[in-house]
Amino acid sequence: MKPVRIDIGVFAHDEAAGIGAMAARLLAQDLAGLDARILVLANGCRDATAALARAAGVEVAELPEGGKSRTWNRFVHELSRPDADALLFVDADLEFSATDTLQRLARGLLARPELWVLNSQPIKDIVARPEGLSALDKVIAAASGGLDDWKTAICGQLYAMPAARARTLHLPIGLPVEDGFLRAMVLTDALVNGEDFTRIDGLDGLSHLYASERGIRALIRHQTRIVLGSAINAAAFAALRELPAAERLPELARAAAQDGWLANVVRARLPRLPFGYVPFHFLFKRLSRAMGRWRETLRPKRLLVTVVGFGFDAVVYVLAQWRMARGSGVGFW
Repeated sequence: MKPVRIDIGVFAHDEAAGIGAMAARLLAQDLAGLDARILVLANGCRDATAALARAAGVEVAELPEGGKSRTWNRFVHELSRPDADALLFVDADLEFSATDTLQRLARGLLARPELWVLNSQPIKDIVARPEGLSALDKVIAAASGGLDDWKTAICGQLYAMPAARARTLHLPIGLPVEDGFLRAMVLTDALVNGEDFTRIDGLDGLSHLYASERGIRALIRHQTRIVLGSAINAAAFAALRELPAAERLPELARAAAQDGWLANVVRARLPRLPFGYVPFHFLFKRLSRAMGRWRETLRPKRLLVTVVGFGFDAVVYVLAQWRMARGSGVGFW
């Protein structure tokens, strides 16, 4: 019996400072019994990411144009091996929780034929290593994990897909939040059917660490990207839903080949009354969830986190509206 073939795409944009250490972590992974290929996707880099990755002993694809959704398309449809069984999507700045993380992720996916996506659980480094945190870091750590269920979302930092299923999809170029867009396409067959949550899961006991944003400016920038991306995704979904069902997947392929597709969709659909560029939902999402578990929210520590979090969300909401009005939403990173 031939071994399972997995291609591991490592998304790297200007990661020279850490790519050597990441390459060492990748090469230390236990991939025994798998026909595994590691490919660093050095996209739009202005530094020595590609050269340093090669020097560390991993294969590199140098892609002049950056952007995660564009790079996702290149990896899935051009750079991965045609006979790969599974594709693993890995951010270049994370840490694996165990030496068999990638092995377990690949085998866990292929053991469940109904799955389209299997996630690793994301854990902030400041949660895993709480020693010596500042007051701000403690607030960030306390709020960690409060908004998303990692088993029903797609964590863009580390997940796996069957290669054949990934290749049925394309992503529009310039998505600020490509994993949210991909999730919608996976769950609904490109918005043709209702959401089927049996297609996405997380593997219990499997996790990875990622570097938390530290400092107010970094937090605001990160969350602004999330809000912008969600608003842009909503506009793209609306454009796709207007097409006959049979034309939606071909339209995605066209969107993946045209730099201006997403910007044209946004210009045609936003702003809209009464909310402008960003729906009110993104301002009140945290409060809505807090109200749904009001007994827990009334505890002093959780109440403080909720109040501070809403103030933060309000600043992000206004900033996202401003950036969208300036036309700097598509491709924002």
